[in-house]
This record gives sequence, structure tokens and C-alpha cells, in this order.
Amino acid sequence: MSIIEQASKRLEQLRLAGVEVPWSDAAAAAPAGEQPAALAGALQEVAARPPALLQPRHRVDIDLAGLAAAGYLVPGAARSRLMDELRSIKRPLLGNAVGSKSRQPVDRGNLVMITSSLPGEGKTFTAVNLAVSMAMELGHNVLLVDADSTRMAAAKRLGVDEGRRGLLDLLLDPGLDLSEVELATNVDKLSFLPAGTRHELATEIFGSAAMHGLLARLAAHAEQRIVVFDAPPLLHAAEARVLAPQMGQVVLVVHAGRTRQGTVQHALSLLEDCPLVMTLLNQSRTPPESSAYGYYAY
Repeated sequence: MSIIEQASKRLEQLRLAGVEVPWSDAAAAAPAGEQPAALAGALQEVAARPPALLQPRHRVDIDLAGLAAAGYLVPGAARSRLMDELRSIKRPLLGNAVGSKSRQPVDRGNLVMITSSLPGEGKTFTAVNLAVSMAMELGHNVLLVDADSTRMAAAKRLGVDEGRRGLLDLLLDPGLDLSEVELATNVDKLSFLPAGTRHELATEIFGSAAMHGLLARLAAHAEQRIVVFDAPPLLHAAEARVLAPQMGQVVLVVHAGRTRQGTVQHALSLLEDCPLVMTLLNQSRTPPESSAYGYYAY
């Protein structure tokens, strides 16, 4: 079968599958000598287009009262120090994700991983609050991913049943679509992806081709959503070290006055292959010049 015949057959298959191919008419109208190149280019364009992101098929109600009682940001709350600090923290992250008048978006900038050196430094508190704060923006949808498959702390904070299918199930089952495990929530423009069924090979799964494909698909739809990953601590779980180089932005949460400098330096050395790494000082009681309040330094 000739190149033209192969390309024409594939275009017809796409039409029958309901894929819109407006450029096929132009390719067909091209001079005979240019048709193979035109059709081949059209096929490459289709192959490069990632599958569309479908709306979540399931919904869960986040325990907003429980979050508020625990000191988290919730929609409708009165203006607070936490709200203002989160605004200053998310601004550069959003600028890197979608660009601004003065800069272009960074590659995969909509994939934001929140981690820490050790447990207990506030990385889940930061991830959940950032996701909620970003969802309060007028033009941004946010997907919060629980990528800590051991502790599943984000699900606990949100009051989501740990038994739900999620990220690991999605990566292990080629027939499962993101929309089947992603959960819409009672927070406008915020959805949640649980960690899923625990697996002893979580590190290998996070480094698999399936994970690469999922992240590439999410990154290709940067205009559609920001994705915040609550990842395990770097020095306690290999999963975070596998995930980090695949992200556009990594935020390392550091507990002020408790985490040793050497520990932070060790964690940062593990992030050398990451394109953009930022640190966030949590529980800082002495306001630096860059912070109006001092709870976070960024």
C-alpha cells in the first residue's frame, strides 16, 4: 500500500471515529506531488494531540467544616493572614504555569509538586491550602493529586474514603480513564485524585511509561488546569525522588527552627535534575522582608 493510500485510510478511520479533521480537505486539494507530505503532516498533527480531559464522573464532598477547624483555608472564609500569605505564594507558581505579560510559561509549569525533607514539615497542609487558594482564582481549575501512597494524608485531610480507586489504579489499568477516578468536589473548580490502591511497587509505577504518559497529557492541557501533587518526603520515600524530575515546578517545604540545614541541603541535592525548585519556610515566626506576616517565607 502506498503512502498516500495509507494516509487516506487512516484519515477515513479518524472520520469514522468522529475525529474532526478540517485540514484533510486542504491536504486533498494539494498538488499530487505534495499530497504525501501534506497527509503525513496531518497525521503527525493528530498523533501529537493528547486525548481530551473529560469531566470527572464521580463527586465527593470535602469536609469543609473539618478543614476550617484544623486551620485550613476554605471558600467563603473571612480574609485572614493565611489567605494573604497563600496569595503571595501562589502568584509566582501561577505565573510560571500559565505565563504573564513579562514572561513565558515554563515547560510543564502547571505540574506543581509539594514535598519536604522529612515528615511533619507541613507539605500536605501547604498542598491542600495552595490547591484551594488556586481554585479561588477566577480563571484556574485545579486538580489536587494525593501522590503519597503510603500515608494518603491529603485524602484524610479532605475527609475522602481511602478505599477509593485513584492514581495507582489508573497507572496500572490501561482501560481506566482519568475521568473515572478523578473526583469533582464541593469546592468550585477543585477536583481531587486519590492515591488509589496501595502497592508495594509504587516507586516503579511512578517511574513507568504510564506515569510519563499521564503527566504529558496533563501538561499538554496547561490552559485547562493546574495540577498540585502532594508528594511524600524526599528523604523517606523514593517515590518523591522519581516524581520530581517529571514536574515543572517543585516546592520544598521546610519547617523553621526544626529541620537542620544539612537535611535541607541533602534534600535539595536530590532535586538537582528538576528544572525549577523553590523553598517555602513554614512556621517562621520572625517576618523576613519578603513576607508581610511571617508564617511562610518563600
